[in-house]
Amino acid sequence: MRVPLSWLREYVDLPATETGRDVQAKLVSAGLEVETVEQLGAGLKGPLVVGKVLTIEELTEFKKPIRFCTVDVGTANGTGEPQEIVCGARNFAVGDKVVVVLPGAVLPGDFAIAARKTYGKTSHGMICSGDELGMGDDGSDGIIVLPPEHEVGTDAIELLELVDEVLDIAVTPDRGYCLSMRGVAREVATAYGLPLRDPALLDVPAPNSYGYLVKIADPRGCDRFTARTVVGLDPEARSPIWLRRRLQKAGMRPISLAVDVTNYVMLELGQPLHAYDRSRIDGPIGVRRAEQGEKFTTLDGTKRVLDAEDLVITDNRGPIGLAGVMGGANTEIADSVTDPETGTVRGTTEVVIEAAHFDALSVARTARRHKLASEASKRFERGTDPQAASAAAQRTVDLLVLLAGGTAEAGVTEVIAPSAPRTISMPADHPDRVAGVDYGRETVVRRLQEVGCDVYGQDELVVTVPSWRPDLSFPNDLAEEVIRLEGYENLPSTLPTPPSGRGLTERQRLHRRVGRALAGAGYVEALNYPFIGDAVLDQLGLDADDARRRTVKLVNPLSDEEPALRTTLLPGLLGALRRNDGRGSHDLALFETGLVFRPTGDEHKAVRLPVDRRPTDEEIAGLDATLPRQPHRAAVVLAGAREQTGWWGKGRPGTWADAVEAARVLAREAGAELVVRGDRHAPWHPGRCAALYVTVNGEETLAGHAGELHPRVIKALHLPERTCAMEIEIDVLEQAGTGVLRAPRISAFPVATQDVALVVSTDVAAADVEAALREGAGELLESLRLFDVFTGEQLGGGKKSLAYALRFRAADRTLTVEEATAARDAAVALAGARTGAVLRGA
Repeated sequence: MRVPLSWLREYVDLPATETGRDVQAKLVSAGLEVETVEQLGAGLKGPLVVGKVLTIEELTEFKKPIRFCTVDVGTANGTGEPQEIVCGARNFAVGDKVVVVLPGAVLPGDFAIAARKTYGKTSHGMICSGDELGMGDDGSDGIIVLPPEHEVGTDAIELLELVDEVLDIAVTPDRGYCLSMRGVAREVATAYGLPLRDPALLDVPAPNSYGYLVKIADPRGCDRFTARTVVGLDPEARSPIWLRRRLQKAGMRPISLAVDVTNYVMLELGQPLHAYDRSRIDGPIGVRRAEQGEKFTTLDGTKRVLDAEDLVITDNRGPIGLAGVMGGANTEIADSVTDPETGTVRGTTEVVIEAAHFDALSVARTARRHKLASEASKRFERGTDPQAASAAAQRTVDLLVLLAGGTAEAGVTEVIAPSAPRTISMPADHPDRVAGVDYGRETVVRRLQEVGCDVYGQDELVVTVPSWRPDLSFPNDLAEEVIRLEGYENLPSTLPTPPSGRGLTERQRLHRRVGRALAGAGYVEALNYPFIGDAVLDQLGLDADDARRRTVKLVNPLSDEEPALRTTLLPGLLGALRRNDGRGSHDLALFETGLVFRPTGDEHKAVRLPVDRRPTDEEIAGLDATLPRQPHRAAVVLAGAREQTGWWGKGRPGTWADAVEAARVLAREAGAELVVRGDRHAPWHPGRCAALYVTVNGEETLAGHAGELHPRVIKALHLPERTCAMEIEIDVLEQAGTGVLRAPRISAFPVATQDVALVVSTDVAAADVEAALREGAGELLESLRLFDVFTGEQLGGGKKSLAYALRFRAADRTLTVEEATAARDAAVALAGARTGAVLRGA
């Protein structure tokens, strides 16, 4: 909401020294977000005056039409002689009153005006357009043409109200009343402790039986409808300058007098209105729900197919407006047109004014259903003041009578569905307990009365909520009003004291260690939305029966392309890698930890829990049973160089081995032993995919996968070549862990190292050989590492050589060569028995 300070002063007698910045500070303190204070006319310097065009000479020898004009500016130029000005605009004629800026003036943007020679003539100033004066779009598409009554030489800076301050307020959904000058003025008056001149306090005639006939078929959708009629409007009447300027400052474009007046009153009182051309209405006005598939053309020229839930305004022909959103083209106010033969001006001379109150939810759904946001819908869906409808209609009638020479018909239609004012019971000390501040009953009552509430009672207050505050429904809402008006900055800042003996659970510590470990390994955390679509699952090459295709669909997804909750972390991470690679970052290593959602098929529909009591443990357990399985996972993706080339040596690219190592890092954090085996699993390359296993309760359990992505997946997702990824389930690692990590016992005795090279069949997994060596070596084995894999003609077909480094150490003595050799031989013997391994060269 844009609020001109000059307009605001009409309702609150602010001190003359108060600036827009001062008012901004007061409103921010009261809980309104004032984003900016715009200084209109900053740097503007005259002379800028009203002039009258005396002559126009067309200069035709140039590529574009140019006019050489003489303009009477009175004595503003110091001589009283006509001012000679060159101008390219075509929307003015001899005798028109225009705005002239003379040499020596400075326009917005530090544009200094001086006499200069152009197009073979000397131009002593400019004839101005609205854009050149910083006024914004006035709908003229050219030079400002003023009404003829303005005197030549009048100061145009004052006439056009070019110098002002405008507060731009970001109105939150619960404060719809601040989408009006009336609402903002109320907040300013309260903040300054000054009286408010309420523009809605008007003398409104009582409704009678001879107003325009209105029939409401859906009183829940429209509980109040006021209709007034004005006849005898002058179709040539234009909006006065003050009205047009206020609309422009508030961010709206002037259109025509009738439309401008309804927009002006909406900005002033917060009540959206609509003016119908009465000659285009067929029969009584009705309010009903649309028929499914019914068609209707709105004011923007778009033909719309209506839904059965849409609330519409009708006449005998059908819909003439989307209630609370936009009017119809079939009853639009007609532009004035002059008959070229008779000179008669034709246009709208009779209007019916609608001021109604519509259901906020219905308007919001209609606006979103048709993707048709409007100034009216923005106010209705936040809640308008139903009591202001008749005042808004009266204000519109008064302005049309004053500015267009119309006559208000005596008929007043007002259809109202009976309703009682809302009341809230609240202990007088409730705001004190919420804020932790001793306000006292008198302060609570005074602040609520300033908001507009009627308050009764002593210890237990009965508060009647004002009609313009539909957001006040509970005691906490009233407490918030007291707190914000007393000042959020006055609330005490007290840090809570946590109870002793509590901290993070072991599960929480593991999750934090996982993130720190990956960050320490050179990965950067990327946080992605937990939503996916079927398209990305197709791009990952998942089979039709893959469990990751069974997703939980959202009822109201943020995007129709991603309507489901993720079953894997990879789509989000790969999307982040692709975006960063496309922006020039080619050496990437990203990670993410979070939940995935895996439905089991046993879920059932949730039962709505009561809100008047705390749910029982059984009810909570039943609610939990409706949820899908939500394992906590970690994933990494990497592409480009893993180690950079530099003076220290040659770098290397990231490979599938780095993805596997990331999994080993996480397993070590959980205290689990990771077993790596070859596998075929989408979206990984079938020859470069590793299955990651850990032992849980004595059984080998799959925890995740790692490796290089399939080339088809890389092509489908537009990823860098040889992109690698790893995804692992942290919950499984936790189950496989040994609990709290303990520091290893350090032996002071030396290590004994033995290397063995074993020849096995190529289809034997290195993990199986390693497991046999580890078991056979016994307790003396400290570590085991595969450091070489070799294949060649020397070994024969279908064979490979695996070279391991075994480290032996005893806790209480120095091992002899015989002891280390015996442990090595035992390990080799068990590996040979289980996997057929033989010592190379034996």
